[in-house]
Amino acid sequence: MQRNRIAYGIAAGTVIILGLASRKYSYALLPFIARYGGDTLWAVMAFLGFGILFPRWPILRVAVNALLFAFAIKLSQLYHSPALDQIRRTTPGSLVLGNGFLWSDLLCYTVGVLIGCAVEMFVARSNCRSAE
Repeated sequence: MQRNRIAYGIAAGTVIILGLASRKYSYALLPFIARYGGDTLWAVMAFLGFGILFPRWPILRVAVNALLFAFAIKLSQLYHSPALDQIRRTTPGSLVLGNGFLWSDLLCYTVGVLIGCAVEMFVARSNCRSAE
């Protein structure tokens, strides 16, 4: 299966907007969603990013690489240096690299990648059925 980079780009843009909104308007969300939604959407974005970069990779390869990437970013939060912490204090650095290590984020990342897989499989099946 070849992924449509334009569709994935639109999906990625939508996920970014939803992720930023989940942080800015967290007061209007259910506490559970406000707490874990942003990290889960971050992992969906990682899944979409790998799908855009490698459109011919099978879904399992995209998922594993997205999850490894997300876990590596999370584990990098255990390391602190003045230069890295300075990057983390910027808005883009904070959004990409995060600020603090929480074990619960690893679960959010796993769920986010699984959501990406589930949506891709659902869309692929829908497209197969409509082509019949």
